[in-house]
Amino acid sequence: MSSDFMNSLKIAATGLHAQSARMRIIAENMANSSSAAKEPGADPYRRKVPTFEAVYNNELLANEVKIGRVAYDQSDFQSRYEPGHPAADERGYVLYPNVNSLVETMDMREAQRTYEANLNVVTVTRQMLGGTLDILRG
Repeated sequence: MSSDFMNSLKIAATGLHAQSARMRIIAENMANSSSAAKEPGADPYRRKVPTFEAVYNNELLANEVKIGRVAYDQSDFQSRYEPGHPAADERGYVLYPNVNSLVETMDMREAQRTYEANLNVVTVTRQMLGGTLDILRG
């Protein structure tokens, strides 16, 4: 197999892996979006934000994308007045995660589209490789 084809597949594979990890983090955020704090004064789930790194691969002579550290969104938690809730503070407010489901949905769509773009690179590369082999068989 041509090294150019292999390089394309390897680079696209790193993109697939990174976007897959991103989608898992987004899914975790969405799953915890309504998880209240456990007790008064405790913090609820804090939104996670994936980061990416471009890592130069000497073998490929190109950058690969890797999932970096997972950061935590430092924006304020949501506060709701629920005086009967076990986690309500002395004023009757309960803290909820700083997760906005609309933002998470849009991030998920972007991650899916990026995943699909990398998958298309794999598909087209395989088709080109097949066409090359057909020509060589002649």
